[in-house]
Amino acid sequence: MLLRERETPEGLLVSVCDADCLGETYDNGQVRITVSEEFYGGEEAVEASPEDVIAGLHRAQVANIVGTEAVGVAVEAGLVDEETVLEFDETRHAQLLWL
Repeated sequence: MLLRERETPEGLLVSVCDADCLGETYDNGQVRITVSEEFYGGEEAVEASPEDVIAGLHRAQVANIVGTEAVGVAVEAGLVDEETVLEFDETRHAQLLWL
C-alpha cells in the first residue's frame, strides 16, 4: 500500500491506496474516481504496512482510501464502517473524517 501524508490548513490529510490502483480510474455507474499519482503517489508517498496505514489514519483529520486491501485494513481496524464503503467492480473506496 502507498501512504501519503500532508498538512493542510484544516489538518493532516492522509491518502492511502493499494499500489496496483495508482493511475487507474474506477466507475460504478454513479461515481468515478481516479487514483492519481499527484494525490496518492509522488515523492512523499511511502510503501506502508497495515500497521503504518492504521497509524497514519489515526493521525489524519481527513483520509481518502482506495483499494481492496487498504479499505480492508481501515475496516478491520474499526476506523471505517463497512456500510459507508463505496464498491466498484475492481476495487473499493472510503473516506474518513475526524470531527
